[in-house]
Amino acid sequence: MKKFLDENFLLNNATAQRLYHEYAKGMPIIDYHNHLPPNEVAENKNFENISQVWLNGDHYKWRAMRTNGVEEEYITGNKTDWEKFRAWAATVPYTVRNPLYHWTHLELQRYFDIHEILNAESAKAIYDECNAKLQTPSFSVRGLLEKMNVKLICTTDDPLDDLAYHQQIEKDNWSTKVLPAFRPDKAMNVDDTSTFNNYLTGLEKAADTSISTYNDYLSALKKRHTFFVNNHCNVSDHGLEEIYAEDYTSTEIAGIFANIRSGGDLTLTEKKKFKSAMLVNFAEWDWEKGFVQQYHLGALRNNNSRMLKQLGPDTGWDSIGDFSQARSLSKFLDRLDANNTLAKTIIYNLNPADNELFATMIGNFNDGTAAGKVQWGSSWWFLDQKDGMTKQINALSNMGLLSRFIGMLTDSRSFLSFPRHEYFRRILCNLFGEEIENGELPNDIDWTGKVIQDICFNNAKNYFGWELDQQTETKHSKTM
Repeated sequence: MKKFLDENFLLNNATAQRLYHEYAKGMPIIDYHNHLPPNEVAENKNFENISQVWLNGDHYKWRAMRTNGVEEEYITGNKTDWEKFRAWAATVPYTVRNPLYHWTHLELQRYFDIHEILNAESAKAIYDECNAKLQTPSFSVRGLLEKMNVKLICTTDDPLDDLAYHQQIEKDNWSTKVLPAFRPDKAMNVDDTSTFNNYLTGLEKAADTSISTYNDYLSALKKRHTFFVNNHCNVSDHGLEEIYAEDYTSTEIAGIFANIRSGGDLTLTEKKKFKSAMLVNFAEWDWEKGFVQQYHLGALRNNNSRMLKQLGPDTGWDSIGDFSQARSLSKFLDRLDANNTLAKTIIYNLNPADNELFATMIGNFNDGTAAGKVQWGSSWWFLDQKDGMTKQINALSNMGLLSRFIGMLTDSRSFLSFPRHEYFRRILCNLFGEEIENGELPNDIDWTGKVIQDICFNNAKNYFGWELDQQTETKHSKTM
């Protein structure tokens, strides 16, 4: 019987173990999509305790605690940090077979060298040990990222953001790059015209211009897009239920915008047309500037209206949606491709029923101009666990080129989430190892190891065109 979470965790044969330890383990991390707060990186914050770095904002843990019968005051309420940690620790044993059980103990091991199982009995000793270490310089925010060999992260930033914290980090000449990503979801969300008009007020200030017409609006937004480019941004991101690809004319969109500015309400058709037009504009700007554009599709958000009013969005009340994705996604990508304005593109699905759909969709628009120009992104949100990753890797292998895949990301708000890259790498190596030992793949360890290193790091580095320290591109990491 294997020991829980030992050095060969998830590596079920000797070949998998060799692939991981000699090739994957030592590769640096590029985390090209997350929700980490750049202000905390700029300030190089030391957290007062593990609750603040581990539980604040982590709706994965919040959902588990609620399901376990923990009252909200111990989750997002006014209980002390210790009381919240104790409630989480008491919940952990009940997360068995949920990825949270693995992530929790991986994070305790990798950051704090704590190998004890977290539960109600061990909670106080673990809490005290973690808190003591978190006060030391090596456990500052930057220290935590360095500990995981993170070479580059992309945050998620609204067009109105002044990027002051990114500028501060750049001035520090820190070895880890922290780059913004352009996330214009609010700039196309006209479901509530009052909220949208308030957003336009902020845009007028950020762009230092007045906005009366649709052309004014596009000019102001493009000015912000250029501002992001001037601050080393070459990545955009969109979080949508589905791609909008309605037919429209410029005259129609100008009229819809005029109606918005006068405070009028929009029909469902008008909303879809406006969103469709904005997606095309954003995509064309991304192509002009050489961006990589990302589309996260399929989340059904804010299902619990009572808790949305109480806590706001992104607090753990979202789920997988069953939106129809294929036709509109195809139409959108084809429109850009036909006009030769299709930038490098990554699409992510949240509904696992769409796995093969997305795996085959990317092949429609890979035209040979770049390796893996259109990518099917890594397992996202509810799917970034062992079963979800395995299915995504297998579908991509069956219908595309896994060898050109740009690998894992955290999509996280926590600085302790980076062992998810290790989790992915172990699963990846185990799949290759099993097929080599079964005779389904040749026993060419050097070539297979190169493919694995490419997926872990090199493919993303080359795909995004980032210049990183050459010392990070190690051939092997023989640390068995």
